[in-house]
Amino acid sequence: MPASRARRNPDEHYGASNLELFFDLVFVFAITQVSHLLLENLTWRGALESAMVLLVVWWAWQYTTWATNELDTDRMPVRFVLLVIMMACLLMAVAIPEAFGDKGLLFALSYVAIQIGRQAFLTFSAEPHTIARARGLHILIWFCFAAPFWIVGALVDGDARIAFWLVALTIDYCGPFVTYYVPWLKKVSPDAWKIGSGHFAERFQLFTIIALGETIVLTGATTAKLEFDLVTALAFMAAFVSTACLWWLYFNYMATILERVLDEAEDRTAIGRDIFTYGHIGIIVGIILCAVGDEIILTHPKEYLHTPELVAVVAGPSLYLLAFVPTRWRLTHGLPWRRVSGAIACIAIGVFAYLVHPPALVTGGLLLLALIGVISHEYFFRWQRSDAEELDLARKLNVETR
Repeated sequence: MPASRARRNPDEHYGASNLELFFDLVFVFAITQVSHLLLENLTWRGALESAMVLLVVWWAWQYTTWATNELDTDRMPVRFVLLVIMMACLLMAVAIPEAFGDKGLLFALSYVAIQIGRQAFLTFSAEPHTIARARGLHILIWFCFAAPFWIVGALVDGDARIAFWLVALTIDYCGPFVTYYVPWLKKVSPDAWKIGSGHFAERFQLFTIIALGETIVLTGATTAKLEFDLVTALAFMAAFVSTACLWWLYFNYMATILERVLDEAEDRTAIGRDIFTYGHIGIIVGIILCAVGDEIILTHPKEYLHTPELVAVVAGPSLYLLAFVPTRWRLTHGLPWRRVSGAIACIAIGVFAYLVHPPALVTGGLLLLALIGVISHEYFFRWQRSDAEELDLARKLNVETR
């Protein structure tokens, strides 16, 4: 079978395959590992380590999404490679709790194998002297350049490991901004990538669902361990409704807008990079912090929140709402004022809780009211925007007026 047969026909419409859904199961576990890592280390260092691990998990997943946007997952070689990558992702997820301890080498080697192995297949499955082969080689060189920092970091301990891995993360995350520039190779243009908008947007929506699923899992697992009295019931309801609010804020219209913007964009590569690859990081982080906050409130609903716990509880909804700011600015050079106002309200609630020390359930309830307020204003008061503003926004977003 010719090497090029491993790749999709870019003119065909396609959605997420069963293999991709199966592949995502590993990341359900990985997100759970990240949230537990943060729960067990509610310190600034623990937050940094958890953030670094999550960025690694995200980078492994989203690069695979870019790859499966081109590779035909019905082809046997592609299936084999994805299953091998899936096993490596599972090993990486297993190592997460001790990534900065005894399992650092397993974590680093798994990640390096995922990135270099996948990219090598993507590169050499393209025919020689093609754009796909050229850009694949650029990315492969960047991953190979970062690999020594990952491995050396795993061989040292403490602050040195953090330093080496921060350098490696910087290399990995800077690559797309400079279109994987390599001095001795011909520069690759952004239009070298062909994105299937439906498939691409769907994959990021599915990862958002995975993150939301973690809030459901933590809520259910924590509640199952507790005596189910009135206070527990109220905390459970607040946690569930909070998760439903997070879902609503993303899927009510934002997910549809982003997909249509990508579909109609002249430069799909830039939109895919800016509002999906980078733009979804804050959304996922916010959801995970909300899951951690729900667990904290469920466990200690009648106690006041100490500073680390309060920061985690308030940071979740605040960051989630603010995560939509860069996306809106990228698309319209405007701000989602309702969501910014909601984030400010959440921060104000955090200051109130820090000064007054109300029970955790009260703090969680106030934060929930802030989310409901944002949703209500977006849903019931959209008519207040003038027709001219609505039409202008629709034009900028490349979607029809709702």
